[in-house]
Parts: sequence; structure tokens; C-alpha cells
Amino acid sequence: MDKVIQGRKNRASGQQFERRVKADLQSKGWIVDRWMSNVGWIISVPKGEEFFKNGKDNIIDKFGRLFSARPKMLGTKIVNVWTGFPDFICFKSFSNQHVFIEPVYEVIGVEVKSNGYLTKEEKDKCKWLLDNNIFSKILIAKKGVKRGEIVYDEFK
Repeated sequence: MDKVIQGRKNRASGQQFERRVKADLQSKGWIVDRWMSNVGWIISVPKGEEFFKNGKDNIIDKFGRLFSARPKMLGTKIVNVWTGFPDFICFKSFSNQHVFIEPVYEVIGVEVKSNGYLTKEEKDKCKWLLDNNIFSKILIAKKGVKRGEIVYDEFK
């Protein structure tokens, strides 16, 4: 099969799985939205100057920061608009519905992966998001053994 056609099918399959995950989380009472930020690294170079670089290792010192996600481009064509990491931000109220008590929310991030595996860079980003208390936990949504099953694994 032509690689271009296979790439289109894989991308469509991934988007369909993301929609199913979002619908499943909403059915469980979560408020779900796209996370439109990403983690980038501020890198300390030998001269003491700092510059911004997305990803890459082999660095002396690396400090993370959040930045607004940018669309992925292929020449002048937009390939993917939603490039935030993780894919979704979800929150749910866990307080009583009394008037005088302020609501307590749990905020989690959900990354959707068909196979459930994260790259090293994605693992570093998850660790940074958890260490800086951006999310209380990050779930990895993957396809289960049965057809249509969604399995959620917590990132440790």
C-alpha cells in the first residue's frame, strides 16, 4: 500500500480514537477540553546565555516551561492544529453541592495513544507536568483487547 494512503488512514484512525476517548470521559462525568499548551525546554548553554529549544537532549541544564501550542506545518499547509501535550485536560468537582462550601476540583491530563507507549520526550514532559503540579495525574488512554474497549493507565 502507498505510504501516503496508509498515513491518512492512520491519522484518521487516531482522530477517531481520540473522539471515542473524549466521549467516554464525558460519559463518566468529566468535563473535557483540548489542552492547547505544550512543554518546552529552556536550555543553559556554556556562555551562560539561555535559549528556547523544543525537545532535544545532550544539554548542560534543562528547565521546562509551558508555552502555547503551535500548529504543525508542512511547507505552507497546516498538518495538525492540535499539538498540545497531553491531548486533553479534564476536571471534575468532588465537593458537596452546598451553597457555603467552595467546590474542590481534580484536574487531570489525558494523552491518547493507540498502543499506550510514550516516547522518551513525552515521558519527560509528563514528569515535568506532574512535578510542577500542573495536573494531579496523567492518564494514558489506549485500545483494549476487546473491540471498542478503552484502557486508562496512570503515568507513574
